[in-house]
Amino acid sequence: MKKQIYQDTFRTPNYFWFDSYTQEFAGFHLLDGEYQPLQASEQGHLWSHQLGLYLGVNRGLLRFFTPDGQIVPTPEEMVEQAQQKAERLAAKLRELNIDPDTI
Repeated sequence: MKKQIYQDTFRTPNYFWFDSYTQEFAGFHLLDGEYQPLQASEQGHLWSHQLGLYLGVNRGLLRFFTPDGQIVPTPEEMVEQAQQKAERLAAKLRELNIDPDTI
């Protein structure tokens, strides 16, 4: 079993698993050589001390969350947000009769 290998051989401080089909999500912390279950936050998130982030399920996907519960955007989401911001800025410049392609 993978969990046993991570506990006994690799001594990994945290062990998480997530099954996207069943939505089963669990996490463990190594304590005195044995994995103990992590307690979920009110939102159902599990804390990773090593990452300084929570892990949790959002819309069927395993995601990272900040300590205050905000979802951490994926690189793709960050690019999409930047593109949306650029489009809004370009639209505002056009309202001011400034061609954004000439600046």
